[in-house]
Amino acid sequence: MSHTSLWEVGSESSNPSKTVLVTGGSGLVGKAIEHVVATGECAEDEKWVFVTSKEADLTDAAAVKKLFSKVKPTHVIHLAAMVGGLFKNMKYNLDFLRKNLAINDNVLQASFESGVVKLVSCLSTCIFPDKTTYPIDETMIHNGPPHNSNFGYSYAKRLIDVQNRAYAEQHGCKYTAVIPTNVFGPHDNFSIEDGHVLPALMHKIYLAKNEGKEFTVWGTGSPRRQFIYSLDLARLFIWTLREYDEIDPIILSVGEEDEVSIKEAANMVIEGHGLYWRSQL
Repeated sequence: MSHTSLWEVGSESSNPSKTVLVTGGSGLVGKAIEHVVATGECAEDEKWVFVTSKEADLTDAAAVKKLFSKVKPTHVIHLAAMVGGLFKNMKYNLDFLRKNLAINDNVLQASFESGVVKLVSCLSTCIFPDKTTYPIDETMIHNGPPHNSNFGYSYAKRLIDVQNRAYAEQHGCKYTAVIPTNVFGPHDNFSIEDGHVLPALMHKIYLAKNEGKEFTVWGTGSPRRQFIYSLDLARLFIWTLREYDEIDPIILSVGEEDEVSIKEAANMVIEGHGLYWRSQL
């Protein structure tokens, strides 16, 4: 792996036939893709370039055009987004909407102007309607408003699907998106306030074990979730980039039979820390 102002992984050729640009390269999924590519999943004709907000402000259209001019990508995996926990989303819905709309519009338009062959964006399960039936599938994304707590982020993500369809209809572009379920793994955000379920539970249990603090999980513990390991998701992203040719988004998830309750997840993390008591949920 060579390191310049951008992270590059892959072909030693001075002119590989495919250059894959990954935005959000320092995040949970970006680091997972980098690891998978660097440890054997990189094709001989590919060069992978991982970029973070330090290299380019993706809310700035001129900066995005400059980035694309420098990297000259043939393929793009678009992961970058303004993200935050529940309370941050509730307080700054407008900021989440405006910044993510700008990021997504700039990346997709730069991809079009640069002649990118294939683009895969990352959506979120929060885009689905708040009031829906189960099991959910990809056709249900626009069937009603998302949950009010993070509607800014959710609508910005939904509109990637709308943009993908519009670019396909007007210009014949091959842009699509994936919808992963709850992701966890190395380089996760372990903040108790802003982290997602599993990393926040891990942090709480770490404090309970090492500092003698009380371990509390809010709620009944009965809601069920589908979790996917970041390295597994990374391999599915690469498969989508190479093999999935539909514009319609695709859900990347474990099977419904592998759903676990929050209580079950908490107990698994407890046992993973070498503890054998049960949380009071």
